[in-house]
Amino acid sequence: MSAKPKRVFVKTYGCQMNVYDSERMTDALEAAGYAPVASADAADLVLLNTCHIREKAAEKVYSEVGRLRRLKEQAAADGRQMLIGVAGCVAQAEGEEIVRRASAVDLVIGPQSYQRLPDAVARAASGERVIETDFAIADKFAALDRPHGTRPKRSSAFLTVQEGCDKFCSFCVVPYTRGAEVSRPVDAIVAEAQRLAAEGVREVTLLGQNVNAWHGVGPDGREWSLGHLLVRLSEIPGLDRLRYTTSHPRDMDDALIAAHRDLDTLMPYLHLPVQAGSDRVLAAMNRRHTRADYLRLIDKIKAARPDIAMAGDFIVGFPGETDADFADTLSIVDDVGYASAFSFKYSPRPGTPAAERSQVPEAVKSERLAALQARLNAAQADFNASRVGMVAEVLFEKDGRHPGQIVGRSPWLSPVQVSAPAALIGSIARVTITDVGANSLYGVLADADPVDGKIAAEATA
Repeated sequence: MSAKPKRVFVKTYGCQMNVYDSERMTDALEAAGYAPVASADAADLVLLNTCHIREKAAEKVYSEVGRLRRLKEQAAADGRQMLIGVAGCVAQAEGEEIVRRASAVDLVIGPQSYQRLPDAVARAASGERVIETDFAIADKFAALDRPHGTRPKRSSAFLTVQEGCDKFCSFCVVPYTRGAEVSRPVDAIVAEAQRLAAEGVREVTLLGQNVNAWHGVGPDGREWSLGHLLVRLSEIPGLDRLRYTTSHPRDMDDALIAAHRDLDTLMPYLHLPVQAGSDRVLAAMNRRHTRADYLRLIDKIKAARPDIAMAGDFIVGFPGETDADFADTLSIVDDVGYASAFSFKYSPRPGTPAAERSQVPEAVKSERLAALQARLNAAQADFNASRVGMVAEVLFEKDGRHPGQIVGRSPWLSPVQVSAPAALIGSIARVTITDVGANSLYGVLADADPVDGKIAAEATA
């Protein structure tokens, strides 16, 4: 009789790369005898995959560990061992401090050490307090390669192609928590994308801290950039949609812009953070592009793909930001016409250059953030309103909030809600956009049958 598998719960914070990493860690732990569960209550191992980008990220981790400690104590009273692990960027940045402050934590492991996770968990289970935060030379992706077919069927998936960052923006911890820029080999990326397509995935989003800095040697022996890789991935049967995030303006080359022009599979959506509209602030951030550089780039991209939806990131209240600097940020929102954006108040990250500078008062940051978000919300509303009456191909992903409703993603990444059979989930259908909500589009099926003939037959059977 086989032993009952232990249970693992992985809680993910932050970016899509953490979502991808959590999946790979779960796969590795499954192979080591841990069955994934949906909550921490009955888990034998709880792993917090943390993000260091958001404000007070570390304090939120300590707060969560405090709650988990009570579960751990109850498990011990029941005669059962429960392990608590902290992974991700907070683990990488503050490993020793976590062990010092949080006695309930058994394991700390950084993003470049996940290939050693099963061994680290086994050591923790034997009573060792484990810290794995070295930047490993080994290819963690190859070590975490998962068996075929272990994950539930899904219509979209993430695929990490690049990690780390060499840009050293003065506000950012990524170079210190994820390390230098590293690109996965072409053949490994293609093989994973082919496997995802074989499992029924229709849309793949390529991930990287600076995803458009990806480069590698192609099968033709030439150096490829991300644009060339996208061309190769577009040739994979069954893979109907490609996206990528997040990009840096300095790595947006002509081959990538041409891919937006030439590839039907590359969706008309681009997340291209600018962070600020003031040249003075951009220089202080060490962004190494100017406002004019960014706007020229936007013009080139829109000329290549006129229907593209632009998304961005903004930081307000950066050290030294004046009212005039902030006015420049507001105006660049109008110049670009963002379909969506993320915006944050600057918060110091220990060890980064900007953390040592004179800070903008918190009240000023809050006021500026409110003004910026109002401007961004207006831009998003304008973009969404411009979609009404259009026919868009929507990849349906899940049931909606109301009976008889399903939800998918438009080419512009907008959620689209439609009253339609649940059998269409996993398919691509043409939808006429009829209305807009605060964050979603609404529509009706434009055709009697969806784009996919096979799914259409199933839906009408």
